[in-house]
Amino acid sequence: MDAIVTKNDLKSDAKKESIDLLNARLADAIDLALITKQAHWNVKGPQFIAIHEMLDTFREEIDGHVDIIAERAAQLGGTAHGTSQEVAKATKLKPYPTDIHKTNDHLAALIDRYAAAAKLTRAAIDEAADAGDADTADIFTAYSRSLDKLLWFLEAHTQEKE
Repeated sequence: MDAIVTKNDLKSDAKKESIDLLNARLADAIDLALITKQAHWNVKGPQFIAIHEMLDTFREEIDGHVDIIAERAAQLGGTAHGTSQEVAKATKLKPYPTDIHKTNDHLAALIDRYAAAAKLTRAAIDEAADAGDADTADIFTAYSRSLDKLLWFLEAHTQEKE
């Protein structure tokens, strides 16, 4: 990795670990943002407008975290890898089906991917902390809280008590 020289006093090995970790989770976050729009555009059913509008707010929230994650990589002297080509190569999320339309099918697919992204992000909190980068761990903590909230919103649409 050819890092950009910075006066950030984090140790160089911690910077490298964090930059790699940030880029890994950046790929997942960008993929999740795109997945969210895929569902937003294509969901059909009696709850259409509620789900459609909810997913717009999800995308906005995720985009905020994408920006913070990418900027942290740059702050540490790295390069944020946010192109579609890099994201396609690096994401750990399962491909999103493009042949679904029913609300419940989209909810199930989104729940799986939001849960996976949250799990990867929680692991990243510990990895960043172990590398000695509390600030990156804090960024991942905020993102994790957000993902858990969004996952809850998605699951609430499928969890009726009888």
